[in-house]
Amino acid sequence: MKDTKDREKNKDKTKKSKEANAKVEETVFLESEITRDLKANIELFDAELGVGIGFDIDKRVMEIAGRQIAMYYVNGFTRDLDVLQIMRALDEFEQDCEKKGNFDIDDLIDHRLYYLQISKEKNVRQIYYHLLSGRAILLIDGEIEAVAIEAREFPARSPEEPDIERVVRGSRDGFNEVIVSNTALIRRRIRDPRLRFKLMQVGRRSQTDVVVAYIEDIANPNMVKEVVDRIERVDVDGLPMAEKSLEEFITRGDWNPFPQVRYTERPDVSAMHLLEGHVLIMVDTSPSVMITPSTYFHHLEHAEEYRQNAPVGFYLRIIRYLAVVTSVFLLPLWLMFALDPTLLPPFLEFIGPEEAGAIPLVLQVIAAEAGLDMIRMAAIHTPSPLATALGLIAAFMIGDVAIDVGLFHPEIILYLALAAVGTFATPSYELGQTNRLVRIFLVIMVALFSWIGFIIGVLALAVLVMRSKSFGKPYFWPLAPINWRMIPVGLLRSPMPSKRWRPDILDPIDPDRLPEAYAGAVGGASGAEQTIAEGRDPEKNKGKDQSEVTSDRQQEKSTVKERAKKIETKNKESKKIEKKKIKPLLVRTIINKGQNGLESPRWRVHRRGLWSYHKNPRGGGEH
Repeated sequence: MKDTKDREKNKDKTKKSKEANAKVEETVFLESEITRDLKANIELFDAELGVGIGFDIDKRVMEIAGRQIAMYYVNGFTRDLDVLQIMRALDEFEQDCEKKGNFDIDDLIDHRLYYLQISKEKNVRQIYYHLLSGRAILLIDGEIEAVAIEAREFPARSPEEPDIERVVRGSRDGFNEVIVSNTALIRRRIRDPRLRFKLMQVGRRSQTDVVVAYIEDIANPNMVKEVVDRIERVDVDGLPMAEKSLEEFITRGDWNPFPQVRYTERPDVSAMHLLEGHVLIMVDTSPSVMITPSTYFHHLEHAEEYRQNAPVGFYLRIIRYLAVVTSVFLLPLWLMFALDPTLLPPFLEFIGPEEAGAIPLVLQVIAAEAGLDMIRMAAIHTPSPLATALGLIAAFMIGDVAIDVGLFHPEIILYLALAAVGTFATPSYELGQTNRLVRIFLVIMVALFSWIGFIIGVLALAVLVMRSKSFGKPYFWPLAPINWRMIPVGLLRSPMPSKRWRPDILDPIDPDRLPEAYAGAVGGASGAEQTIAEGRDPEKNKGKDQSEVTSDRQQEKSTVKERAKKIETKNKESKKIEKKKIKPLLVRTIINKGQNGLESPRWRVHRRGLWSYHKNPRGGGEH
């Protein structure tokens, strides 16, 4: 028996060592460089790319000015017009070589392909990446570098308004599956030279393009570094589910149901969060953009609130909060009162069934929840022409027949419908699904332990939310920890001019949104704005090297911070002075002799130092 176990262990070790050696060999091969021998390069590329086996990778071999040239490109990724232009440029280049009597690859790039974006690559991995991303690759005999020519054309749909983030007024464009189009939509809204789109590749096999977007002089560098480091640590074959696969890796996905990032498909929402100091993550082949870090209340914001006047937006935000509370707590509370009517106050005695049914209420609630989810999934997978028929069937079966046969109590259908409406009113689809799980959890706790179970469940959820973090930031900010100054920014819809400070949870480099307006309000022109204008003026930076320009920018940032601190300190001092002015003055008044003939000293409170006449309560005269 021991010999058998030892043999199995040795086999496992041998197998693991072979796999490790294969991975090392693959890595060494991919990190190698092409040679000057075109024939060897063609054999290598044909074997690795499966030329002749697959149909989508095309190869053209031609002779130009006595040199063999091989061109590789992917059908469907490369524009036919660009391929035709490349072929014409090669013909013209051949004529140039015959006139000059030499073959110069730089002459081809500078004079015949100058209208296309071109790069030179030696590394085999990079050449494969360029080719499989849609670029055309030229391998030239005698040259140690391959020429990658930009000729990509991705299959894509036109930008359309997202279905789940519609607004009554506002832009109708939205992200699509092409990452270049998405960055252009954001750049159109933020024409700031310091807006950065850092390109990365994730996945050993998929080599999926991932972009980290941020504004350099607003976003916290530590936050940007944290996001980039987490993405770079992802070591996986590919990202088949695009942004969702990446999210679970970078948020250290566990069994916490609350979403750690916010998704959006709207360019205006993305631009708004970039200006606040957030870091965005964009994944190719996905129209959804991840906003990091995001708190619980970020998931309750909607673009419609900012397309209306401030009072209307404030009202809409409050209604959304009520909808979320309804979707989570309404059904568990009804079940708790129905199971124990003694908990009901007198004015709510109508709640609950008068007679016990054949099926326990708990099973009715769980069955109704499961049925509603089945209808939702069926509606998603049903073709559009049949969706209306499905809705009618579901409404008839659940709303009428199920009640008539005694399967469900009418109140269950009512409160479940209200909870479903609250779920649909939640702007974030991910948070809506989480709230559904929370509701089912509370229903089970109430069924097991009555009102004690409800309290325990609510406390457990509160602890979970309080302890959750999104990229190291408190998930329930600004309520935990409490931040009174940021409540109008993070919780409510306030007028845009009143949003002076960026959310301090992001710790932005430039915390002041409106430096000019508030500098003028405090008194006089702002020196910080003048410094910034001078630093960004191209004429001012002439004759300076990069280190001097960088130091000037750092000085700008420190100047902005100092200015913001001075403004904040001055405002605090002015508020203290105002409080001192309105403090009540205690003025001792001598009351005239009353009916009892005694002088009774009293203290009167006078607001803002204003004198007033009071009748003597003892019957004396006025004072």
